[in-house]
Amino acid sequence: MNLKISGHHLELTPALREFVITKLDRVLRHFDQVMDGNVVLSVDTHSREKEKRNKAEINLHLKGKDIFIESCDADMYAAIDLMVDKLDRQVIRHKDKIQGHAHESVKYREEVHQTEAPSP
Repeated sequence: MNLKISGHHLELTPALREFVITKLDRVLRHFDQVMDGNVVLSVDTHSREKEKRNKAEINLHLKGKDIFIESCDADMYAAIDLMVDKLDRQVIRHKDKIQGHAHESVKYREEVHQTEAPSP
């Protein structure tokens, strides 16, 4: 998987980069058809509220679908955790849809044989 991690108004430390990579490994355990991803970590400061809001967002390209997730928290590590939890649920939902058992192949369907009575 090609993964691009960038920071907006934030210095991207090796610890943050490693934290994101280890958390995203959990997603790859569930679904291995991930093509690439783009993670943006940003800090927004509101002049009225005088507080920082950390935001983590990811745009993940899967085979057949693109998933965009964003999460905000006062702590950057908590925002990354929330983002990965949401992403994990979405990836599992997508995997269940494409591997749904409602459309089994003809080869594995049970055949129903009807016997006809011989005509006299």
